[in-house]
Order: sequence, then structure tokens, then C-alpha cells
Amino acid sequence: MNVRTPCVAGAFYPGSAREARRQIDAFVQQATGQVAGRVVAGIVPHAGWVYSGPTAAHLFSALQAQEPPETVILFGAVHRWPLRAPALYGAGAWRTPLGEIAIDEALAQAVRQADPRFEERPEAHEEEHSIEVQVPFVQHLWPEARILPIAMPPLQSAPALGRAVARAAASLGRRAVALGSTDLTHYGPSYGMAPAGVGPQGLAWAKENDRRLLELVLALDAEGVLAEARARHNACGPGAVAAAIGYALEMGATQAALLHHTTSHEAHPTGRPSDLVGYAAIALLA
Repeated sequence: MNVRTPCVAGAFYPGSAREARRQIDAFVQQATGQVAGRVVAGIVPHAGWVYSGPTAAHLFSALQAQEPPETVILFGAVHRWPLRAPALYGAGAWRTPLGEIAIDEALAQAVRQADPRFEERPEAHEEEHSIEVQVPFVQHLWPEARILPIAMPPLQSAPALGRAVARAAASLGRRAVALGSTDLTHYGPSYGMAPAGVGPQGLAWAKENDRRLLELVLALDAEGVLAEARARHNACGPGAVAAAIGYALEMGATQAALLHHTTSHEAHPTGRPSDLVGYAAIALLA
């Protein structure tokens, strides 16, 4: 059986089960993820938990208010592999410090049947953190759930591919939720993007750049998200976001709610704002 081993445990999140569970509980207890509607999908960040964990917890908190999912579909950003098609991890399990979580292999097969553009490429998930940092949340909050990891490059077809995943889940009668993983504007000299300089004015510029993309997500405009991210570099996982929106629309989503928006500087201040990254949690609601 294929078992993916963690690549950022002990770095992006705790390397011990006890500490990981303690942090997840603390994040979720402090979150205020109350929404009016059924969450069918969502957007979460994927940085180290010290920065992005409290933001992601707002969506996980909202999901805890409804029936537990049988499967969590994880659309991930693509940082390392130059993918030209969505890459499934369609068999076996993923391991984290909390143990192993099984892949929903029947759903993976149904997805490939629904759209042949999906490729079975477990190697594309090696050394990629955007999905991994979500998995301990799933394991702790829904111990019976399975996952389906999908690395989603920023393809124009991403919204249609997300819809195909939704049809596959519906065909199996699966109680599933989809999460699209992205961080937002990477601002500052280290990222080669500092048009407003550093300090408070740079922080304000970055948050406004984030806002442009967030408004498109809230409008459920998947195609707009892809174009905006290409033009203004305000999402590192626009394909994952667009696929999650496509999934949500196929599942009947009619609205979205911004649950939390911050930056790495605000989450963990260290002097004047300089190099920073934006994070948001958004619920897509039916």
C-alpha cells in the first residue's frame, strides 16, 4: 500500500500528535466560524500553523457545526512540480504525526471516470505542503473521514474539473466537502514585490491586493480568480481556489462568506511590516 510520509511535520506544524491536537483544539476554540447556510466547500491557507492555523480554524469550526463529512477533498496549490493536469493521490494513505488516514479510493476512481484529464500521480505530492498542513485538522476533527488529495495547477479548466469531482462524489452518494488551499499576496523585498515599500503602507497595499481576489471568491467567480491571480500575483493556489468554487457551484452553492483575513505580520508581528503573506478562510455555502 502506498503511504505518503509527511514532509513538513515538525516544521510547519508540530511533530508530535499530542501537541498537534492541542494546537488544533486551541485554534478551533478561538475561532468564530458561524455561517448561515450549509458549507459545501471552502478556502484555507497553508503556511506554518503559527501563521495560518488560526485562520484555517475558522472554516474548520464552521464545518464542525454540521454533519461530519465522510470524505474531505483537498485541492492543493502546486509549488514544486510543473503540472499540466490535476494530479490525484488516489490509493493508499497519508501519514502525519496523528497516524494514517485512508484515501477514498472509490471516489478517486469515480473522478477519473468523470473526467479523464485527472491523472494518478502520487509523486506530484512529494515535498508539497499545501495539502499536508490541512490533514491533521481532518484527522483530529473527523477521525472516521477519508481524504482525496488533488494537486491542482492554475488551469483554465480548473472550475470544470472541480465540477467533475462534485459529480463523482454525488454519483457515489458521498457526504463530502472540498477545500481549496491557497495563500494570498506574497509581499516584500524577499518576494520581489514591494511597490509601496515596507512598513504600514506596504501592509496596506498587500491587504488591498488580497481584497481584489477575495471579492471574486465571494462572488463565486472562478474564472475571475484565475485571471486576477495571473495579473496581480495575489494567490499561489488559484487553480485550487477555482476548482473549489466549481465544486461548490455544482453542489448548489449560491453565496460565500469571508470568515477571516489576515497576514503573517499581523498573525505573528516582528517589528515593522516588511516581508509578509496574506491568509483567508472562506466558506462556500448552499
